[in-house]
Formats: sequence, structure tokens, C-alpha cells
Amino acid sequence: MHRHVYLDHAATTPLDSRVREAMRPYEEEAFGNPSSFHTAGKRAKDAIDGARKRIADLLSARPDEILFTSGGTESDNLAILGFARAHREHGKHLITTTFEHQAVLEAMTHLEKSGKAGSGSAGKEGFEVTRVSVDAQGLVDPEEVRRALRSDTILVSVMAANNEIGTLQPIAEIGNLIRKERGTRAYPVFHTDACQAAGAINLNVEKLHVDLLTFNGPKIYGPKGIGALYVKRGLKLQPLQFGGAQERGIRPGTENVAGIIGLAAAFEIAQAEREAESARLLPLRDRLIAGILKHIPKTRLNGHPTKRLPNNVNISFMDLEGEALLLYLDAKGVYASTGSACTSASLDPSHVILALGMPYEVAHGSMRFTLGHATTEEDIDYVLEVLPPLVEKLRSISPVRVDEKYFA
Repeated sequence: MHRHVYLDHAATTPLDSRVREAMRPYEEEAFGNPSSFHTAGKRAKDAIDGARKRIADLLSARPDEILFTSGGTESDNLAILGFARAHREHGKHLITTTFEHQAVLEAMTHLEKSGKAGSGSAGKEGFEVTRVSVDAQGLVDPEEVRRALRSDTILVSVMAANNEIGTLQPIAEIGNLIRKERGTRAYPVFHTDACQAAGAINLNVEKLHVDLLTFNGPKIYGPKGIGALYVKRGLKLQPLQFGGAQERGIRPGTENVAGIIGLAAAFEIAQAEREAESARLLPLRDRLIAGILKHIPKTRLNGHPTKRLPNNVNISFMDLEGEALLLYLDAKGVYASTGSACTSASLDPSHVILALGMPYEVAHGSMRFTLGHATTEEDIDYVLEVLPPLVEKLRSISPVRVDEKYFA
């Protein structure tokens, strides 16, 4: 029997037992609809209000600035589509980067589309999007963001930590720069997708200088199907769906009470334990990076060597296809990823690796290993034991050959 090593925590994490216990009463006993005018409904509503306040306190925000959604994708969509459409009369220029999560990139692309000729005004968005590039290590230059600003810019979106290569962006610096450029005006506002960063950095919205912030449950050992969006007081969002007055009418629909309770519990635990867990994960992460680069030739680390999430290892293995290596690893009980779980069904090369200036061959050979609470030194050693012969075997039958300048 092979050892089973789960190294795909950037895709999703197991539910923390403490979170499960916090959720249990609202799945089995206090299951009332929060909109119902009876004791069972009031108990559920009070629980949501309590969770909203706990999350707000951790963000240094107000409870009425927290909206609950179905997850990170919906929160990103609501932040971008909802804000842009509500403020289009003040400007139609948006800024993002070339390697955001698809929930941001595709929302931006949708706003760019002008609709087909003869279709009338329906479906015509007409926004213009500037996509700021990143450097070879995946870092955004705040000055590049500043230079992209225009008088009609209403929204800037830069992710806090990249979901594929783990690079941590200078969000506070970018946010402070935007506020200074904004001056006394209302625009632009600043959004960050912090789903990957929620368990690794302090998400104090005042210190980060953000106006909109996204995070979700599955990345922090919370339940799936739940997310949150911080919306600074006074910002107007246009709803993406309709049908009720829940979440101030911005996100209608019966609330996922147990999920909300679980999200609050998971976020509290993640923030309370992030420093200790980061200190535990860092040597394991660096052990895996060093072991791969030393014992497997023709490899390169993607992303910044130190300004990255403490659990993220993204390596390009030259002269092979990442999907093939993924299957070989799976057969050995090692569960990893070739990139974002949201695009895993696609065989297209990672847009994140391409954004670093790498060719398709390098992007196709990239693998993401993301460590978690249960990861041990023995797990890392097992990966370093089974990985080299698998790479050697695949290279022996692969027709791909990458120019040596990309791994020198």
C-alpha cells in the first residue's frame, strides 16, 4: 500500500473538526429560516448576526459591511460586476492584472464585451480593462498600477496571494497608493481577492487600504459553498440575482446558516493560528523546493522564492506534460495539481505561468504542491522519494524538449 499524501490544499481543505462542531447545531436543531418570525427563525438570524460581527471584528470592519455569498467566485463576481454596473456613469475604466483568478479575469472580460451588432443595447457593457503585467516572479509593481490609473478609472482589482504560484502581492502599498491618487474623489475603489491569503496574512481592511475584499470557506478548513464579501460602507453594488431582501437585497436567497457559522469559526481559527502554522509549514515548503531542485534536473521554481504563501510550491518540470505527471503521482498516492482547481478540466496551459513570460512548454509542465495542517516531514520525504523516478520515466517517452535557458 502506498502512503497517501494530500498536497492540494489550494484547491480545497478538509473540514476542521472544531468547525464541524460549531456547525452541527444549525444543521440538526436550529434549522429555522432566518426570515421566519418565530423562535426557530430568530435563533438562526441571531446566529448569523453573531457570525457577521465576529468576521467583521477580524477584518476591522463593521458588521453591515459583510455580505455572505455562495463562495469566492460569487464574491469576486459581485464585487466586480456589481460595482462596475452600479457606477458606470462615473467611468468605464477598470484595472486588474494578467494573472488573477478566472473569477476576476472572466468578469472583467465580460464587462469588456460590446455585444453583437444588431442586438440592441441588451448585453452591451462597454467597459475598458487595463491588465497590468507582473514580473518574472509574479509580483505586481505598484507603480505600474499607478501609471495605469486614469480619470475615468472606477475599480482596481489585485489578488492578495496567487492561487497557483502563491506569490504575495504588496496589497497595502497598492491600496495606499490608490487612496492617495484618489484624494477626495470617490474613485477608484480597490478590490482584492484574498481567498488564498485568508489563512496566512492579517486581513485588516484598514491596514490593507481595500474597499472590497473576498474570502471563502474551502481554503481555510471551513465548509464549501460559502463565502464572504467585505463592502466598505457607502459603496453601492448592483445585485446579480433577485428574489428577496436577504443580505440587504444585494444577495437574496435563504441564508446558508450552518455554512455561515462554519465560515466564521474557520476564519477565527485561521487567523488565531496563522503565525504558528506558517512557522511550521515554511521549513516543510522549503524542504520540498530544495529537494526537487537539487535532485531533479531541468526544473524551476515558479513565483518569488520568499514572498510567497508558506504552503505553496509550484515547479515546472521541463520536457514533460504536467497532466501525465499528475496521474503518475496519483497512482503513488500523492495528490497535487497542475494549477487552479477551477480550470482543471481545461488542457490549456496555465495563464499564470504564461504571465511570468514562460513559453507554453514550461507552462504545460508546471505542478502545484500545496501543504496543509496534516502535512508532515515524512510526507515531504515520501514525495521526494517517488517523484524523481516518475519524472525520469515520463521524460524518456516525452517528445517535448524545452530550451535550457528556462531552467538554467
